[in-house]
Amino acid sequence: MTTTAKADEDPTARRSCCAPTRREAATPLPADVPTHKASSLAPRRVENQAARYEQRVELPGGTFRMGTEDADANPGDGEGPVREVTVAPFAIDAYALTNARFAAFVEQTGYRTEAESFGWSYVFAKFLPGRLRGASRRPPETPWWCAVENAAWNGPEGPGSDLNDRWDHPVVHLTWHDAQAYCRWAGARLPTEAEWEYAARGGLDQARYPWGDELTPGGRHRCNIWQGPFPFRNTEEDGFAGTAPVHAFAANGFGLYNVAGNVWEWTADLWEEGDPGRRSMRGGSYLCHDSYCNRYRVAARTANTADSSAGNLGIRLAWDSGGHAR
Repeated sequence: MTTTAKADEDPTARRSCCAPTRREAATPLPADVPTHKASSLAPRRVENQAARYEQRVELPGGTFRMGTEDADANPGDGEGPVREVTVAPFAIDAYALTNARFAAFVEQTGYRTEAESFGWSYVFAKFLPGRLRGASRRPPETPWWCAVENAAWNGPEGPGSDLNDRWDHPVVHLTWHDAQAYCRWAGARLPTEAEWEYAARGGLDQARYPWGDELTPGGRHRCNIWQGPFPFRNTEEDGFAGTAPVHAFAANGFGLYNVAGNVWEWTADLWEEGDPGRRSMRGGSYLCHDSYCNRYRVAARTANTADSSAGNLGIRLAWDSGGHAR
């Protein structure tokens, strides 16, 4: 059964697991919401942890077939048509940006994310204790998301949460503006959509996923997505309910990890020309499921406003060929 057919049967199929925009929150929060400490690690430990998953992959560029005409492509997402696109040589991170790497940035600069400034961010409802879940506002079209006070990169589920045992997980709750700030500090940039897709394909031509056309070859899970009926029960057959470490699962043919599932990754591009309000995101997240949002396919794309953040939005850095990172 195709995704389109499922969408006709299930009203949730028309809605995205992707985070709603910040503007969908019902009312603004008070400005004096307390924030988390920047890091629970001492500066030297932050630096040591941060260095563990800094690895650039130099790619030669060239011409590849971008996009898809797959029957399961999401109408209106602009995945097709398939077209030849040429990218210049560039470098890209093998891993999504980790919590430890972002903590080192905050430690050195004192940077305050937009989620911290606004005083809230979106968290998947089932990650919250009952009292907090009941007290949080929910967008009516995507009620599995809660606008949680004090949720931010260093407290991903809001009050009482922290990064213990998650320093090698991707940093989340970053807006597109936050991504730009980190890139400026690191001497990097966000990849374009064409660069991202070229890198994520790993040298395969028109394959559905970074490893081929079968989602679970030989019965093995190759990415962190939702298993079970969304949003009610996740069987966690891939081993994870929320984010996974950035080194989880096997790398693709170019040596990139987790370019399908885990967290959405902001790109440099506008969602549509002439629409400066939204920026494109690639890769899907741990909330994607093929019954309604199969956007963990390598050609899939979605968007959000540049000031929006959630517990499944992160980044991966890119550089011009020969560029130097911090």
